[in-house]
Amino acid sequence: MEPSINEQQRLRRESLSELKAIGINPFPAELFPVNTFAQEILTNFENNPDNFKEVVIAGRLMARRIMGKAAFAVLQDSSAKIQIYVNRDEICPNEDKTLYNNVFKKLLDIGDIIGVKGYVFFTKTGEISVHVSSLTLLSKCLNPLPLPKEKDGIIYDAFTDPEARYRMRYVDLIVNPEKKDIFLKRSKLIQSLRNLFNERGYLEVETPILQAIHGGAAARPFKTHHNALDMPLYLRIANELYLKRLIVGGFDGVYEFAKNFRNEGIDRTHNPEFTGLEIYVAYKDYNWMMDFVEEMIEKAAIDVNGTTDATVGDNNISFARPYQRLTMAEAIKKYADFDIEGKSEEDLGQFAKSIGCEVTSDMGSAKLIDEIFGSKAEGHLIQPTFITDYPIEMSPLTKKHREKEGLVERFELFVNGKEIANAYSELNDPIDQKERFEDQLKLAERGDEEAMAMDHDFIRSLEYGMPPTSGLGIGIDRLTMMLTNQSSIQEVLFFPQMRPEKGL
Repeated sequence: MEPSINEQQRLRRESLSELKAIGINPFPAELFPVNTFAQEILTNFENNPDNFKEVVIAGRLMARRIMGKAAFAVLQDSSAKIQIYVNRDEICPNEDKTLYNNVFKKLLDIGDIIGVKGYVFFTKTGEISVHVSSLTLLSKCLNPLPLPKEKDGIIYDAFTDPEARYRMRYVDLIVNPEKKDIFLKRSKLIQSLRNLFNERGYLEVETPILQAIHGGAAARPFKTHHNALDMPLYLRIANELYLKRLIVGGFDGVYEFAKNFRNEGIDRTHNPEFTGLEIYVAYKDYNWMMDFVEEMIEKAAIDVNGTTDATVGDNNISFARPYQRLTMAEAIKKYADFDIEGKSEEDLGQFAKSIGCEVTSDMGSAKLIDEIFGSKAEGHLIQPTFITDYPIEMSPLTKKHREKEGLVERFELFVNGKEIANAYSELNDPIDQKERFEDQLKLAERGDEEAMAMDHDFIRSLEYGMPPTSGLGIGIDRLTMMLTNQSSIQEVLFFPQMRPEKGL
């Protein structure tokens, strides 16, 4: 059902019709030759006034103050807001004053996109402004903008409702332009990582999103069906197994910024669709990768914010290396006062229950340890901390620890109590890998919906020989949250997943 329109929308549509009636196309196709931006003018005009004698700028009309034959208005482009000065006799040099009297004064609305040509000057009050010599309507805005109003120092009607902001991000970015900074920093973060990898000679690649076997992570997948092949397919939960196939094929370093999909809950740190970075480097191990992660995160913090220090909620975080390193057993002993070494599944289950964890019959020892760690240790890891040496059952794609029985060479990086990176010394023994997959199948039989599936082709690839390799996965969304001080993942995604909107 099409939504009904309100009075303001009706009036804007009437203005649209009147514009067409007087011969003005409210959605022209012609190129408009923008040659500068508001922020460039505001930053450089005072020192270089001669560079701004002929400017062409375009943006949204955000405010207007009519004073008879002249008017001041505010134009907002992608960079900033700037004042413009419009004089009737200058934009209408002939006897026909329709453009000013009818169009500018009456038929233009706040939110309309206009283009102006003119020169930059200082007003009597010292404000940098554009003196308009010609004005063009570029796009009519048919919905009123939810602009805030200020009275007696109090802001009213600000567009702050999270659900409305996320659902209509296009409006959010118009009326809350400061939110753009989050996404600019996100882009800087990705570029920082990409530049580092490219400098090292690692290759950026693409791997399938539709996969016959969901693998590379413990997660519940989205399932679909391919009609032509008459077979089930899964949206990618991780790209790990494909990237390691490329290491088998002879690349020494590959990486991918991948859209992953997991059919799980939505909360402040989880979205069903998210961006993960994965990188695999041959002839390295997890100790080397820890050093590399310290380097890349420190560099990213500087590239994004100009400093290694960041405010995350109530905490001041330093991303300067080195980072604290604790084994999982050490962290649990330190924060839960419980030694997991040598404990049976029954012992672990009893302790987990005693600290309030929900224990179910499908949980093995590894999941119980993970629950204990998450309940008692994770929240204490405020400064960047590597947690290392995980139980083998938790890590079916990881090489067995070279010294510690029952553990694997794996680490996760925690910041502000949240995991943002996961890395291994990659398992490259095909016989061991097959046995690990078989163990995962047993967990699936016990009811574990996140257990990995058997991937015979991946095992076959390992049988051709994969060099010793270290792999890393980083949650780009969570790292962006850390570097922009956002408590919700929805704030760092342009279009987070939402329930269908009523009435549409």
